[in-house]
Amino acid sequence: MLNKKMLNYVGVALVALTYTACTVPTLVQKTEHKLTAVSYTDSQSADSVNTAKVSWKDYFTDPYLIALIDTAFKNNQELNITLQEMEIARNEIMARRGEYLPFVGYGATAGVEKAARYTQVGASEANIEIKPERETPEPLPNFGGGLYARWEVDIWHKLRNARKAAATRYLATVEGKNFMLTNLVAEIARSYYELRALDSQLEIVRQNIEIQNNALKIVKLEKESTRVTELAVRRFQAQVLNTQSLQYGIQQRIIETENRINFLLGRYPQPILREKGNFETLIPTLARAGIPSQLLENRPDIKQAELQLEASKIDVQVARANFYPSLGISGSLGLQAFNPLYLAKMPQSLLASMIGDLAGPLINKNAITATYYNANAKQIQAIYNYEKTVLNAYIEVVNQLSNIDNLGKSFELKANEVQALTQSITISNNLFRSARADYMEVLLTQRDALESRFDLIETKMQQMNAAVNIYRAMGGGWN
Repeated sequence: MLNKKMLNYVGVALVALTYTACTVPTLVQKTEHKLTAVSYTDSQSADSVNTAKVSWKDYFTDPYLIALIDTAFKNNQELNITLQEMEIARNEIMARRGEYLPFVGYGATAGVEKAARYTQVGASEANIEIKPERETPEPLPNFGGGLYARWEVDIWHKLRNARKAAATRYLATVEGKNFMLTNLVAEIARSYYELRALDSQLEIVRQNIEIQNNALKIVKLEKESTRVTELAVRRFQAQVLNTQSLQYGIQQRIIETENRINFLLGRYPQPILREKGNFETLIPTLARAGIPSQLLENRPDIKQAELQLEASKIDVQVARANFYPSLGISGSLGLQAFNPLYLAKMPQSLLASMIGDLAGPLINKNAITATYYNANAKQIQAIYNYEKTVLNAYIEVVNQLSNIDNLGKSFELKANEVQALTQSITISNNLFRSARADYMEVLLTQRDALESRFDLIETKMQQMNAAVNIYRAMGGGWN
């Protein structure tokens, strides 16, 4: 009895010593970072209506483009991979919830034991009779079975916070999926408008080939009348061949762009159905930036960074709880006997236990200290990542709003340039027939007109891409 009391006193003393020794490192406690509010102002953001709140099916009105995006939402492999990452994060919540609840299991044992005669256990068994005139069997069999349970009492909310952190990270994966949807919509739309621009450029090349062939016929007639030399014929012929070679480069770009879209749609190469013609007359959708707070509300990557920051903050609390003692309760209930026939005899074969333990780190806390330091450093990383994401989002919106305005002015000037050079082709041909202009002027005029029409199509494509980019920059396309 005295030994048991002394052991109890020693245990209580050790628990008290453990509790007082488990203090959090002061260096980490003082490492606190507060996120300052990020604000911005922009004269183009005064309207409270935000384009990102418009459904992508309303923002992009081309039925062929809508069908492509719908297909990508179903088949895109990268999106499906992200959905599985969401499932993994959801399962992590289940795992953390399981740690918070009691663990209950079952088991059965069967064995045999031979204790040495000159030991305390062996000597005791030799002097004990199970029944009158029946000694303890040697060796001693052991059969048993029953239930066992273990539960850690979450007095410091360590397990509860771990479950909360897992749930927050799952929400972050949802926002990551939304951000991927936004980028997927934008990438398909950009590729689609590029494809339509290439179609227009290919049509322009074919029209110019026809114009240049007509000019070549005129030059050949002029040569027959000795008004020009063979040099002029060769120069016009070279110009036709050069323009003809352009169409094959454009056709190759069309194939590559179609296959880029097919890859985003998760399907093998096939022609992309699309609107034909009238690309130059497309009008980009008017973008409304809204108020600054709507950027934080609509951008999935900002919300993802915010949730990751919140999860990292909870991780610090979980790591801090490792310095404190943990309280565990374990118990078992079952049957045990040296003969299977005796297992049914109650209550002699009944075995039950209930144990509570309180323990914590005392010496060599390097591992949990390092874990706490890492959790703190990851929280600081999450703060910087959040600030970077907000800053990047704001800069993207400002750049694209400015880009849309400047491209509109540039397209207007390019259109006037194309009109002037197109008229100059007819003028140069007429002057050449009347011998008031040489063939070099005709060639240069045709080349300049072709380049200006190409530039006009390129500018229109940039306009449409800018409309797509501003929609993505403001966080549209996922809801």
